[in-house]
Amino acid sequence: MGSPEIPLPSPSTPAGTHGLAALLARPADAIIALDFDGTLADIVPDPQQARAHPRAVPALAALAPHVASVVVITGRPAELAVRFGGFAGVPGLEHLVVLGHYGAERWDAATGTVRAPAPHPGVSAARAELPALLGGDGSAAQGTAQGTWIEEKGQAFAVHTRRAADPQAAFDTLRTPLAALATRHGLVLEPGRMVLELRPPGVDKGVALTKYVEESGAETVLYAGDDLGDLPAYAAVDTLRAKGHPGLLVCSGTEVPELSTRSDLTLPGPAAVADFLAALAQAVAGA
Repeated sequence: MGSPEIPLPSPSTPAGTHGLAALLARPADAIIALDFDGTLADIVPDPQQARAHPRAVPALAALAPHVASVVVITGRPAELAVRFGGFAGVPGLEHLVVLGHYGAERWDAATGTVRAPAPHPGVSAARAELPALLGGDGSAAQGTAQGTWIEEKGQAFAVHTRRAADPQAAFDTLRTPLAALATRHGLVLEPGRMVLELRPPGVDKGVALTKYVEESGAETVLYAGDDLGDLPAYAAVDTLRAKGHPGLLVCSGTEVPELSTRSDLTLPGPAAVADFLAALAQAVAGA
C-alpha cells in the first residue's frame, strides 16, 4: 500500500503557475533551491539548536532523484548546515549541494568535503570591536546588557536580538552602529528576523543561485526562502525568468512581507514546505 497522496498547492501568480507546470512537465531540467533556517528548519531562539523539520529530509530524498539538482543556499557555514540538516549519507541525496556563507562555501554530498576561501580580514577586526559596541563581553554564553548575543560563523558573524527584553527595539538600536562597523572594515550588514549579520561583500544568495544555475544548465528554477537575505535569490529568479527560464518563488511564513508579497506561493512554515516538497516528489515520480 503506497503513501497517501499529498495535495499540491497552486501558485497565486501566472509566472508561478507557469514555473510549476514546467517543473512538473520536465523535472529532470529543474533545480530545487532552498534556504535552511526558517524554510527547512523552524526558527528557534538558539540557532545552534535548529534542525531540519522531520519531514523535510525524507521529502528531499524522494524528490532529488527526479530533478536536475537539489541545492541548499544558506548564510550558515556549510558544515553546520549539513550537520543540523542531517543531509550526509542519506540515500537519494547523493548529489545534494550545500552552498554556505551565501555561496562562499560549498559542500558536495558526492565527496563529503567543504571548499571554502580564506576568511576576510575585516571579520576578525570587526568582531574585536563588538564587546564595546554592545556594552558587554558579547559572549554567547553570557549575553550582553541588552540581551543580545553573537553567533560565530567563521566567514561572518551575527548579532541576535531575539532573546532581548524588547527584541525589535534592540534590533533597531543596533542596526545603525553595526552598519557603521561593517563599513569601517569593508563588510556588509545583512538584516534578518531579529538578527544582524556582518559578512564580506560580493556574496549573496542571488549570486550563488545564478552561478549554480549556469553550472548545471538547468532550465526551471524553484527557490524557497523566508527572510530578507533571500531577496537577492528572488531577484535572480526574476532575472532568469526574463531570459526565458520558468521559475517558482516560494515563501515560508508571512513574517517578512518584503518576501511574501513577492512570492508565487506562500506556505505557513517549514512543516508546510516539507509537505510541499513531498507532494512535488509524488507528482514527478508519477509523471
